[in-house]
Amino acid sequence: MRRSTQLALGTIAALCASSVMAPAIAAWEPVRPVEFIVPAGTGGGADQMARTIQGIVTKHNLMKQPLVVINKSGGAGGEGFLDVKGSGGNPHKIIITLSNLFTTPLATGIPFNWKDLTPVAMLALDEFVLWVNADKPYKTVKDYVDAVKAAPAGSIKMGGTGSKQEDQIITVAVEKAVGTKFTYIPYKGGGEVAVQLVGNHVDSTVNNPIEAVAQWRGGKLRPLCVFDSKPMAYDEPIADGKGWKDVPTCKSAGLDMEYLMLRGIFMAPRATKDQVEYYVELFKKIRATPEWQEFMKSGAFNTTFLTGAEYAKWVEAEEKRHQTLMKEAGFLAPSN
Repeated sequence: MRRSTQLALGTIAALCASSVMAPAIAAWEPVRPVEFIVPAGTGGGADQMARTIQGIVTKHNLMKQPLVVINKSGGAGGEGFLDVKGSGGNPHKIIITLSNLFTTPLATGIPFNWKDLTPVAMLALDEFVLWVNADKPYKTVKDYVDAVKAAPAGSIKMGGTGSKQEDQIITVAVEKAVGTKFTYIPYKGGGEVAVQLVGNHVDSTVNNPIEAVAQWRGGKLRPLCVFDSKPMAYDEPIADGKGWKDVPTCKSAGLDMEYLMLRGIFMAPRATKDQVEYYVELFKKIRATPEWQEFMKSGAFNTTFLTGAEYAKWVEAEEKRHQTLMKEAGFLAPSN
C-alpha cells in the first residue's frame, strides 16, 4: 500500500511538472490564407495601405499564413462590405475601410451598416488636400478661388473618387464656400484622379496626400490647402523646398471645411475575442516597423491608433457626422 501511494504521488508530481514546463496553448491564429478586402479600386489610398501592410507582413514574417489583397470596388465599395457582412464567423477575412463605410450605405440604401462588422482597429486618419495642376497660374487658394468665381458656373471640373462619397461631399462644401458650381467628375480610385489632373482632364481635385505625392514630387501637381484644423506636421521637403507642413489649412485660406478620413480594420460578424486580439496584435507589430513609419510619413497621415470600445465610439460619432454632411449635400438615399 505504501509503495502504491508513493507511485501515485510520483505520478501526480510528474504530471504537474510536465504541465508547468509545457508551453501554453496558443491563442487563435489563422490556419489558411487571410483575404484582405479593399472596398475601392487599385491605386487609391486604401489599396496602397493594404498592399503596404501585405508587404510588411511578408517581409517581417508576421503571419504564418499569406495575406491576400482583393479589391472589391463595385457599388462604391458596397460589394466589399456586403461580402464581409455575409461571411459571419469567418475570421480569415478582414476589410480596410475608408469613408465609404458611411457614405455608401447612406447614399445607396444598401442593407449594410458598420455595426454589421466587427471593429478591430483604427490604423490612421487620412488627410484631404485641394490639388491643382502645377502648370496652372494659381499658386494660392485665393488665386484658385478668384479663377473659379470668374469662370462660368459648371465650367470648372473637379475630379474625385466615386459619387456621393467623401470627395464629392468636400466638393459641395467648397462650392458653398466659393459661391459657384463645379462639374464633378468621379473616378474609380485616387490614383486615377491624380493622373487625370496631371493630364489637365480636370481643373482641380480633392485627393489624399499619398495619392498625389509622387506627382507633386515630380513637379506635375501643386497642393493648395489641407482640409484639417491644423497644418500637417511633416517637414521634410518634397518639391521646391516645401513639405507638408507648408501647406496651409483650407479654413485659414478661406475655404471653411474640415474633413479627415478613417483608415481602419474590421472583421466579419461573430468574430471571437481571441480572433480580434490576434489582428490587434498583428497591427501593433506592423505599426512598429520602419516601413510603416516611413509610409505614414510619406503619406502625411495622422497616426491616431484606436481599438476596442474607444474605436467603436469614434466610428459611431463619424457615422452621425456623415449623415448630417450628406443630408446637407442632398446625397441621402430615400430610405435614409
